[in-house]
Amino acid sequence: MKKRFSEEQIIGFLREVEAGLPVKELCRKHGFSGASYYLWRSKFGGMSMPDAKRLGELETENTRLKKLLAE
Repeated sequence: MKKRFSEEQIIGFLREVEAGLPVKELCRKHGFSGASYYLWRSKFGGMSMPDAKRLGELETENTRLKKLLAE
């Protein structure tokens, strides 16, 4: 599945809210829903860029291993 925003962009959005931008304004500015913001906050909240990249690598590796197991 193609993701619309990268992990780096999502972490940037979270940082904007931490800097004082209201969530509704952020969502309208970038074109995503409030539900998406809160989902991302639960998944990426408190992460730095290297942490997010590592998470993405682990998810990719997990998917690859699941496919191998299924075969």
